[in-house]
Order: sequence, then C-alpha cells, then structure tokens
Amino acid sequence: MKRLGGLFFLMATTFFFTAHELFLKTDSYFLQPNATSQLYLFNGTFDTSENEITRDRIVNAKVIGPDFLFEPTDKHYTDKDKVTYLNINTGDAGTYVAGISTVPKVLEMDAKTFNEYLGHEGLEGTIADRKAMDIMGKGAKERYSKHVKALLQVGEKTSIDFMKPLDYPIEFVPMNNPYEITLGDAVAFKLLRDGKPLANHIVHYSTSMPGQDAHDSENSTKTNENGLVTIIPTAMGKWYVATIHMEKKSGDTVDYESNWATLTFEIK
Repeated sequence: MKRLGGLFFLMATTFFFTAHELFLKTDSYFLQPNATSQLYLFNGTFDTSENEITRDRIVNAKVIGPDFLFEPTDKHYTDKDKVTYLNINTGDAGTYVAGISTVPKVLEMDAKTFNEYLGHEGLEGTIADRKAMDIMGKGAKERYSKHVKALLQVGEKTSIDFMKPLDYPIEFVPMNNPYEITLGDAVAFKLLRDGKPLANHIVHYSTSMPGQDAHDSENSTKTNENGLVTIIPTAMGKWYVATIHMEKKSGDTVDYESNWATLTFEIK
C-alpha cells in the first residue's frame, strides 16, 4: 500500500476496524437506457465490504442524468453479505452521476491508533499541527462522514450530466468524461470542500487487478492551487479516486471532524 506517510509505517489491528472507506460501485458501469440496474456500497476497501450501511445513515442519495433525477427511498435498498444494494431505473442515454452521503458518526481512538491512522492516510498537516501543539500523546474523538459517487455510462450517447456537483461537504467533480477517452489518456477532477476548490490536498487512486487488492497498488498525488488533480489510468477496469479532509475543532464535543470522498468509474 502506498498511502503511508513518512512518519508511520505500522498499522495497529484496531486501525483496520476504524479505517473503512466507502465506495459506490456496480458490476458494470455501462448500463442500458430505461432499464433496471443495481449499484452497491462497499464499506471497507475497494474490493471487500466489511459491513452494510444502515438506512438511518444514508442521506442525500441521488442519480442524475439527462433530464433525469432519481432520489432513492428506503424501499430501493437491500442488504446481503455485508453489502448494501441500491436498485435504480435508468432514463435516456447519457453519462450519469450517482451519489450517496452518510450522516456523521463519532469515533474515539487512543493516541497510537489515531496517529497511525493520520500517517497511513497521508494527513501530514494534521500530524504537524499535533506536533506543534504537543498533543501527539493524546487520543482523539473524531466525527466523520463519507460522501461517495460513481460515474455511469448509460447507452452510447455521452452527456455533461456527470459534471454536476451533488453539493456534498466534500466531493470530486470530473472535468472530462472518462467514457470519452482511450486508455492512457488523462482524467481530471476538481476537489471541492463546501463547494470551493481544495488546494494542495492529497488524493489517492487505484484500480482492481486480478489477484491483488486495489489498495496494494494505490498511488497518491496532490491537487494543485486550483483544486485540480489529474490521473492517467494505466489499465482497463474499475478505478477510484479517494481523499479525506481533516480539521481540528474547538469548542465542540469532538477534537476533529473528517469528511471522506470517493469517486468510481470504469475504463473500457
């Protein structure tokens, strides 16, 4: 795994429990118009889900396409084998964006686990702040929420609907269409925090390979001063970009608040 920071190279067993990422995926990102399909949430890694997401945690779920808006309700979800499934019906041909956000939860960690978590995620700014405040030996209470998106190609005709922001606290907004490129071309994203570009922020990306967990071949880069990040997919298959934004809280019931973002798509 290449998500390790320069300070921490070991992960406690408890860290694996706390560091679940959330991904919105589908078996094929190439769907038929005006047809039934199924998306699903992986809560764990890109390749393995450790548990389902309960309905009371899902908010602001939507699927957007050409003259198309679908806002799921509880009846559209099912759970099986630690995975949450979302049943959808597509509309006309175009490039869609689907998204799900979660309500915040609070997690408390001891100093060792929290510091290792920060190092693993490359959150060097938070590590530097903790060192400057001489609180590396203190545990932390963190409020976190996750905001996930998937880009779907419905039919043959592409559209610009995939570029529409979903107004999540943090999200990747594509700048070009991954379904209009060929392997080896760049895909660009703008990272938004509360609707504003998030500059010089670390972003992770990878793809699933046969017999290998995507996180084992993960790479990291940073957004530029305009919040833009570019990756070049090197293989066909399902890809993701991911990030975490962490900020110190004062006068609050928690020490830190984090917002997690992922976006998935497929290169054909």
